[in-house]
Amino acid sequence: MNDKVINVTFAGIGGQGVLKASDILAEAAFLAGCDVKKSEVHGMSQRGGSVSSEVRFGNRVNSPMVPDGESDYLVVLATDQTEVNRHKLCSDGMLITPDDVNADQLANAKCLNVALLGRLSRHLGIKEEYWIQALTDNLPTKVLELNVKIFREKAAAEA
Repeated sequence: MNDKVINVTFAGIGGQGVLKASDILAEAAFLAGCDVKKSEVHGMSQRGGSVSSEVRFGNRVNSPMVPDGESDYLVVLATDQTEVNRHKLCSDGMLITPDDVNADQLANAKCLNVALLGRLSRHLGIKEEYWIQALTDNLPTKVLELNVKIFREKAAAEA
């Protein structure tokens, strides 16, 4: 990790695991020794509405909110949320979408959030052991093995 604060915005619709994905990233970054701040907007999440969550981490983070145009990564779980949230992404930021992980080929569609975390993990410099611990702490035992498998596949896959 360098001294720069890393900003990640997750976006999707209610029930896709946007908040769970941000919880997992926040814990992995914390386990890696970073100062971490997190914020979330639930909106109409219970009715399939927009949900977003922001995670900021680094040596010192002063605010949980990512200013517009300063997200280093925008991770979108529902493609219709891409344009709604694009204003968060910085000019040289990276957009990660379901197309980046061949979402149609996942063993379980409910693992999309973890698959996208695997894709994101390639760019963050957080050790795999911290990711696996964060997955273990945040997911039920009955789905953990499949999610760890998918995370590792997407973390190791060719870009």
